[in-house]
Amino acid sequence: MMLQQKFQNLKEYIKDLGSLAIAYSGGVDSTFLIKVAYDVLGEKAVAVTARSSTYPEREFREAVDYIKTIGAKHIVIESEELDIEGFSTNPVNRCYYCKKELFQKVQEVAKKLNIEFVADGSNQDDLKDYRPGMEAAKELKVVSPLKHVELTKEDIRNLSKDLDLPTWDKPAFACLSSRFPYGHEITIEKLSMVDRAENFLMDLGFRQLRVRHHGELARIEIGEKEFQKFLQPSLVKKIAKELKAIGFTYVCFDMEGYRTGSMNETL
Repeated sequence: MMLQQKFQNLKEYIKDLGSLAIAYSGGVDSTFLIKVAYDVLGEKAVAVTARSSTYPEREFREAVDYIKTIGAKHIVIESEELDIEGFSTNPVNRCYYCKKELFQKVQEVAKKLNIEFVADGSNQDDLKDYRPGMEAAKELKVVSPLKHVELTKEDIRNLSKDLDLPTWDKPAFACLSSRFPYGHEITIEKLSMVDRAENFLMDLGFRQLRVRHHGELARIEIGEKEFQKFLQPSLVKKIAKELKAIGFTYVCFDMEGYRTGSMNETL
């Protein structure tokens, strides 16, 4: 199907829904979705962002800035995944618990505002990966407009660029809980270590990255295009020194580089 036809199908689908409360993270997908929904529905499209220890402050600030340029109503709620029974032990279906909590809270907001549907930013490519959060969406009847019209990540980036959205080339983002191997306990302190380490690398100018927390070990994933920059002896020493100061005993570089869902490789 041609890209512009998918785009037209998306607008028609959103128009038929009538009103939407969108779980908005400030990422590529949800920013594109709220932009299109607001263009189609106006005030009947609302963005809802949940703040928590798994959601980096840097990402939150960017989300706030993006939504201001779009003009849609933005509601911020509090959500603490670590308070959810079973979440902190990091089971393989961890995302199910997280998404269920999120969607239920967005539904509460939608009910207060007389908005009929809750939507997420899942796209067609998400069907290729292990995504237990989709089960929560299905149970709670959350709609996924981007997936419904078969828009891929590349499609969304291209359309976002056409719409002059600043997120069109933003690196993929996932909550900080995804940095831990399944079965390893997630704590506020560990989340803070990961957040500080990734912020340090971003402040150095790296864009596509993850710092995976393996107990005493920090495993750094960097996008292949940035390998050469990363592997400068003086910079490597600087990075190792900073991550050790943050609390890691050992710091290593993953030679396979950045890739989504690398923690799922053990499944």
